[in-house]
Amino acid sequence: MAGKSKRPRLVLTSEEQKQIRQLRESQTEPWREVQRARILWGYHSGQSVAEIARAVKMTRKSVAKWIAKALAMGVGAALKDTYHRPKAPVITEEAKAWVVHLACSKPKELGYAAEVWTRKSLARHVREHAVEAGHPALSQAAKATVQRILAAQPLHPEKVKYYLERRDPDFMAKLREILLVYREVDLQNGNGRGLIPKIVTLSVDEKPGVQAIAHTAPDLPPVPGKHATVARDHENKRLGTCSILAALDLHSGHVVGHVERRHRSREFIALLKDLDRYYPAECTLRLVLDNHSAHISKETRAFLASKPNRFKYVLTPTHGSWLNIVETLFGKMARTFLRHVRVQSWEELRNRILKGIEEINADPVVHRWKSLRPSPRSNMVIF
Repeated sequence: MAGKSKRPRLVLTSEEQKQIRQLRESQTEPWREVQRARILWGYHSGQSVAEIARAVKMTRKSVAKWIAKALAMGVGAALKDTYHRPKAPVITEEAKAWVVHLACSKPKELGYAAEVWTRKSLARHVREHAVEAGHPALSQAAKATVQRILAAQPLHPEKVKYYLERRDPDFMAKLREILLVYREVDLQNGNGRGLIPKIVTLSVDEKPGVQAIAHTAPDLPPVPGKHATVARDHENKRLGTCSILAALDLHSGHVVGHVERRHRSREFIALLKDLDRYYPAECTLRLVLDNHSAHISKETRAFLASKPNRFKYVLTPTHGSWLNIVETLFGKMARTFLRHVRVQSWEELRNRILKGIEEINADPVVHRWKSLRPSPRSNMVIF
C-alpha cells in the first residue's frame, strides 16, 4: 500500500480554478501549458503523482517538478516557462539597425532596378554585403531572419503611402475665401425666401473621362436557381469618352450641364453663355472653380471681358478642387444614372446624361457644407 504524500495541498483561488479549468480543456493554447494545467488540476483534486503521470503520459519526476514549482512560486509560474537566454544573441542590435537602414533605402540607389525591396532581394543583399559592413553574423541570413528583424520594429518601408505636397503658398487664404463664400451663401439662403439673389453663387467644374461602353452580349435578368443578380458579359466595346461640364446653383440646386467630347476653352465658354442666358441680366454670377487652363485661357478671358461685371471668379487653391461643392454633384451622378451604364453609341450616353440632369432639376437639392469648425491642433478647417 502506497504511503501518504508529504506534500502540502495545492490551494487555488476561484480565479485560478477558472483559469486552470479553461486551460486544461483548451484546443488552441500551447500543449505544454495544457499539460501543466491538467497536472495542477489533478493534484488539486486529490490525485496522486503516479495517477497524474499515467493520465497525462509523463514521468513522475516531471509531474512532481511542476507540482513543486506551483507550491513554491504559485500557479502562474508553474504554467509558464521562465524567460531565459542560454547565450548572448549572435545578431547584435547594430546589425539589426543596419538591416533596417537598408530596408529604408531604395534598391535603385544601390544599383538595382527595383524601387522597393522584396524580402528575398533584401536578404540576398544582406548576405552579400554583411561581412563588408562589419556584421558577419548576417552572412548566412535567410529571408525569415530578415523578416523577423523588420517585424520587430515599427517602420514599414515595403509599403508606400501617398501624400500631397502643398504647392500653393496662398492655400490657407484661398481656403478661407472659399469657406466665407459658402457661409455667405448659407446666410443668403436663410434670408432670401426663394428669391434670386443679386449675387448668384455657382459651383463649376468638369468631370472628364466618362466612358461610353457598349455590350457585346445582352444583360441577363435575375433567374431563380441560376443567378440572383443581373448577369453581364465580361467583354465590352469602348466607344470613346465624354466630359460633363456642370454649374451647380448653390441657392436652388439647379444644374446647368453640357456633355462634350472635349473640355477646351470653347466648350467652357459655351457653358458660360448658357449661364448668361439663364440668369437675369442684373445678377452677378460668382463662380467657384479651379485653375483649369480652360477657365483662364485667352479665349475665356476675352469672353469675360465682353461681359463686364457679369462673372466673378473665386478660384480654389492648387490641388484644392475638393473644396468645390460641385464634386458632390458628380458623386451623385456616379452613384445614380452613371452606375453600371451601358450604351450603344456615344450620342446615347450624352442623351442619358442630359436626361439625368433633367431628373436632378425636377427635384433639386441644395448642396452645402454641413460642418465648418476650426481644428484644435492647427489653423486648418475640419469638414
